[in-house]
Amino acid sequence: MKNLVGWATPTILFFTFTSATFAQPLRTQKGMVVSAHLLASDAGVEMLKQGGNAIDAAVATAFAISVVEPFSAGIGGGGFAMVRLTENAEIKALDFRERAPQKATQNMYLDAEGKVRPKTSINGHLAVGVPGTVAGLYEMHRQYGKLPWKTVVKPAFYLAKDGFLVGEKFVNSVNAHKEILLANPAAKEIFTRNGQMWKVGDRLIQRDLAKTLQAISVDPQSFYRGEIAEKIAVDMQQNNGIITLEDLQEYNIIWRQPVCGMFRIWEVCSMPPPSSGGVHLLQILNIVGDTDIKSWGRYNPDTLHLLIEAMKIAYADRSEYLGDSDFVPVPVAGLINPEYGNLRRAEIDMNRAKSSSEVRPVDINILQQFTKTESEDTTHLTVVDEQKNVVSLTFTINGRFGAGVVAAGTGILLNNEMDDFAIAPNTPNLFGLVGGSANAIAPNKTPLSSMTPTIVLENNQFKMAVGSPGGSTIITTVLQMVLNVLVYEMDAKEAISAPRLHHQWMPDKLWVEKEFESGVLAELTRRGNEIEELPGWGNANLIIITPDGQLEGAADPRGEGAARGY
Repeated sequence: MKNLVGWATPTILFFTFTSATFAQPLRTQKGMVVSAHLLASDAGVEMLKQGGNAIDAAVATAFAISVVEPFSAGIGGGGFAMVRLTENAEIKALDFRERAPQKATQNMYLDAEGKVRPKTSINGHLAVGVPGTVAGLYEMHRQYGKLPWKTVVKPAFYLAKDGFLVGEKFVNSVNAHKEILLANPAAKEIFTRNGQMWKVGDRLIQRDLAKTLQAISVDPQSFYRGEIAEKIAVDMQQNNGIITLEDLQEYNIIWRQPVCGMFRIWEVCSMPPPSSGGVHLLQILNIVGDTDIKSWGRYNPDTLHLLIEAMKIAYADRSEYLGDSDFVPVPVAGLINPEYGNLRRAEIDMNRAKSSSEVRPVDINILQQFTKTESEDTTHLTVVDEQKNVVSLTFTINGRFGAGVVAAGTGILLNNEMDDFAIAPNTPNLFGLVGGSANAIAPNKTPLSSMTPTIVLENNQFKMAVGSPGGSTIITTVLQMVLNVLVYEMDAKEAISAPRLHHQWMPDKLWVEKEFESGVLAELTRRGNEIEELPGWGNANLIIITPDGQLEGAADPRGEGAARGY
């Protein structure tokens, strides 16, 4: 086991957040869009007003986010979407995650002595996975959209062409990553003004990105087989990257079967592998089970202790068993089996926090007893239309500003998703997560993710949709919002504003937002937790259905997002 001494806090963007900060819930009858940026939410709502459905609105919102929040997500990255169509009550999971290039190798980030070469999986062209966002958005629209493709891309095109006023989050992100952005000429040209940093209220115009979006609006395949693809391939070749034109031409999205399970009276459906999000969300809910945490209270030390210990168990199992199920067997059915949840629940000592060295991944021989034979930085947006079609979509370029490089002549900021693989045994990634052979690098393989776009049903009717960015904290952020709504009956504002905690097994440290009461933290410390208080993290959003049938949504007060409806 790797010595944890000296491990730094994983690289996650934290926000100044106080208990007095609240997202304002929005209620509406016909349709709602909630995203990480006001302009993106407006773009989505405009599609609904033009007669589009939730899919049209989600695609327009995602493209707009690619322009106004380029540091968190964009067309140079990839992601996952959960889609529910009211007409047939079917939930589908769309995988448009980045893939490893064909020239990728298991030891590509190691030196001759087998040691990790610092930053090579994070910064620069070698860190880039084959992007999937454009393919994913086009496929979703092709199958289920109502409006013309050009119409849903148009808002993003104009935001790039005419510009928008940058906010504090954008400015802070640029300043925090100034060194790497200045090192790449194409990134420097866009994200600085001749080397000078942008200020709040400045107008950012992205001419190359506008041309790229214009080309995509005419032919989305141009990203993979046309002029855009050729520019990306040339930029890679000139900068020691390994993505080729062939990699782009052979990229394919994958429709997957969502992972679904019952939590009391609710059906919770989320993303399957290569995301770990759905599996471990259900696993933790199973560990909680029928425990009467409502009577205990949301901030009771016993409630929090149970959640913390369940988180440790889930993240320990994640390190051993989760990877791309197209390449390695992932025991999903066993991990989400309620009886397995009961088994792990019985291991929890309610009077003492177990150290990470005491919490181990379950033995595969035990886990197989619960496996039934059956068929088989980041942003989030949530959309529900008048017919209660739902899209819960999370996409990313991984770290802030991804690999810190822009493909010359395209305006496309490229991801650093290769860092989500286990680049070496017991070596933490950007977010402090460790992995094993199941998540080792291989050509065309998808790196493991924590993205957890989720849809919840009650009596087969829409109840809530939720998701969040935040790297390794995504699963626990979604978990706590699900519990806030379903168990504690909070409205959207309360659920998303409530303080959060997080434990990911390794490093052996409990993160808490500073809004928890000192007496509660003292008790958690007494039970054996090493606590680190941090500003707020995540930038979640959610939409719920109220008892009188209205849509109610809220964006995270930790970010700059907005709920919009009509």
